[in-house]
Amino acid sequence: MNSLVRPVATKILAWLACAAGLVLLSGCDAVTLTDLTPKSMAENPSQIYTFSLRIAKRTSTVVGLTPNIVVDGKSFELKPSPLGGGLHEFEYQLPAGRDRLAYYFLVTYNIEGNGVLTPREAYTQVETVQIVRRYVLSLEVNRGPVGARISVVGRGFTPQDVIQFNGSSARTAYESPNSISFFVPALEANRNYQVALVSSAGTSPVGAFRIDPSSITVSPAALNLRAGERASLSFALPNPAPAGGTLLDVATDVPESVIMPEVIVPQGQTQVSVNVEGGKPGSGKLYLKGYGSGEVTVPVTVIPR
Repeated sequence: MNSLVRPVATKILAWLACAAGLVLLSGCDAVTLTDLTPKSMAENPSQIYTFSLRIAKRTSTVVGLTPNIVVDGKSFELKPSPLGGGLHEFEYQLPAGRDRLAYYFLVTYNIEGNGVLTPREAYTQVETVQIVRRYVLSLEVNRGPVGARISVVGRGFTPQDVIQFNGSSARTAYESPNSISFFVPALEANRNYQVALVSSAGTSPVGAFRIDPSSITVSPAALNLRAGERASLSFALPNPAPAGGTLLDVATDVPESVIMPEVIVPQGQTQVSVNVEGGKPGSGKLYLKGYGSGEVTVPVTVIPR
């Protein structure tokens, strides 16, 4: 190919490329669709949820835009948003019993050229929205000693929910759909733990919680009982129990020999006493973890009547 033909051929190829670009632009690429709808939405009492789409024209030949949303196979027209900027919105009332739905946006328009209107359409991929009926807002506080009762505020709680510290379950108390509480478990103090809410719906992060050190005094330091005999056992904390009280999670290695109630230091109090009854003859210990150097023990011996 001589030097004269080569530039001509180059110009022809460039022209063909430009023409091809214009053809593509006159199709679905003439507009850009941006789905601004979140893929999960918090449940609201009205059960009305907003779907948002931004439409940007890429050429001035686009006319007669008609944006629609197809939800569960039904088509609805979007309305221009008061915010402008090519935003369009549709408010959808979720049918009773639903918490998940599929949708996509479909925009029809015309390409104007040489006095002729050519219909075109553009659409987004199918997306799914999940309505979240449960979520955690916050921990009441983010630190405390072992046994302290801590509230968690949110929505959609159930009696089956369990709070975990780094995967270890804490004793959890259901209070209402908007509130649950837990007792700080007997784990190593002076550490931060990741708190999570676990249920059949999955795991939701709650936040970080620091377990502070504490001490406790138990009196008497040992128990010697006959079967059926009762004795008082006292527990004293250095500081008044916080709101909700402090649970003292007393365990034993001789459960058939020791009969005792749950131990909770009432709110605002520093001590509590409970009656311990001798069961079957045997010997072992009572254990309180998370206090002092890590564990407080009380030897127990039960002899026959």
